Amino acid sequence: MPFINPGPDAVRDLLRQVRTIAVVGLSPRPDRPSHTVARALQRFGYRIVPVRPAVAEVLGERAYARLTDIPFPVDLVDVFRAPEHVPAVVEEAIAIGAKAIWLQEGVVHEQAAERARAAGLIVVMDRCIYKDYLALMTA
Repeated sequence: MPFINPGPDAVRDLLRQVRTIAVVGLSPRPDRPSHTVARALQRFGYRIVPVRPAVAEVLGERAYARLTDIPFPVDLVDVFRAPEHVPAVVEEAIAIGAKAIWLQEGVVHEQAAERARAAGLIVVMDRCIYKDYLALMTA
């Protein structure tokens, strides 16, 4: 059975409940989509937690090499990594007790999405959290 994203009401509810978003693959470069999206999420009132090895900070927030290095709870994991990296990110998201995982546009891994869902996480795949926020929260 193919993966189906949550409907608009469920996504809206998720975006209302979330406060802290770990952004896996957040680039320090302002011209990269991950940076643009994370900066917008900050403007929308979310706390952004950069997850990127070898970077000390991005957008004024301390960066961590892995999700499991973050010393406080994270509500949602937003993934800007290639699909082959998603299974490992899903395992870390499960390990830290995240409530949801969001795979950005172009990031598709059906098996990892099903693994996350089976572990109780809300899963959104192949969608842009920024675009969905604009469509669902500002309308």
